[in-house]
Amino acid sequence: MKTTKGRAGMAKHKGTSWHGRLIAAALGVTALAAATSVWTAQAGTVAAGPRTSVSSPEAKPQDRVAKVAVDIAHASDRGPKGVNITIDDGPDPTWTPQVLRLLKDSGVKATFCMVGTQAEAYPNLVKAVVADGHRLCNHTVSHDTAMDKKSEAYQSQQILDAERMITKASGGVRPQYYRAPGGAFTPYSRQLAASRGMRPLGWNVDTKDFEHPGVDAMVATVKSEISNGPTVLFHDAGGDRSQTLAALREVLPWLRQQGYSFGFPVR
Repeated sequence: MKTTKGRAGMAKHKGTSWHGRLIAAALGVTALAAATSVWTAQAGTVAAGPRTSVSSPEAKPQDRVAKVAVDIAHASDRGPKGVNITIDDGPDPTWTPQVLRLLKDSGVKATFCMVGTQAEAYPNLVKAVVADGHRLCNHTVSHDTAMDKKSEAYQSQQILDAERMITKASGGVRPQYYRAPGGAFTPYSRQLAASRGMRPLGWNVDTKDFEHPGVDAMVATVKSEISNGPTVLFHDAGGDRSQTLAALREVLPWLRQQGYSFGFPVR
């Protein structure tokens, strides 16, 4: 099991034109970060030390959340023979429904790491993910893989706005994890996410499906690297995900044959 911190053990994904469009689409939101004192005020509170629970400035008592561990999770709640299937960058109107259908047919629950702008655009898909018993993960507003080089105010806006977008789109179900785009975690972003009840989430096996390496290559990667740890990375947005679907159809039954069971990342 890898016990990596930050990006260690997690290949940093390169930016793509799709991610560039996401960032452009979110500029109207990100431009507020520097001028919005509430994010900076909350950021200072988090940096000063953990609290038992925190809430957004307008939160009601029932909206308060308990903090979780700040270290990056890799382990499965199903123990040493557990596997965590994680699906990033959606939801997507073409591919997310197909991924959901495949997971349901396979009897597998997964963790969906959603981009805030995507969740806001397709709330019915967010609700469908929740209805099928999967868990939600915060993947920031605009999937900026260089956010670890940006200010704390910017990081705060990316995480907290995405939390709000995903929670609203889901009908009130909060994301339970935070995965930094491309593994671009910082001590500050991990602490902030944890204070909001979102466990920082890494991965052990990167199928590199975003690069369309071919189904055989993706399946071979899972088979050869699953011994590194249980959290496997796939995507359901950002382009043609037909290879992802085909790889999942082979990988899921193979993992069961090897004695693995499917769970969620530890919190």
